Amino acid sequence: MSFSGDLKRLNAARWRIAIRLTLAMMVLYFGFILLVAFRKPLLASALTPGLSLGILLGALVIVAAWILVWIYVRWANRNYDSGVAALRGRL
Repeated sequence: MSFSGDLKRLNAARWRIAIRLTLAMMVLYFGFILLVAFRKPLLASALTPGLSLGILLGALVIVAAWILVWIYVRWANRNYDSGVAALRGRL
């Protein structure tokens, strides 16, 4: 394989994972915002005293963002960094 071809494949893999995780975050975030905009009574429903569905979903959006970041970092550490190191070794 050529150095340039391997670098392009590595970059394409990085873009694929980044786009997928970005889309996942956008779906979660804008889904929550759309619920806030159009289903306020649903989000106002109390699950327990002091905890509404809206508060729970808002917290879950934040937790999901951290999980998606963790997924990317884990992927980058396992795949991207080792790929870059292998390419550097070939220079």
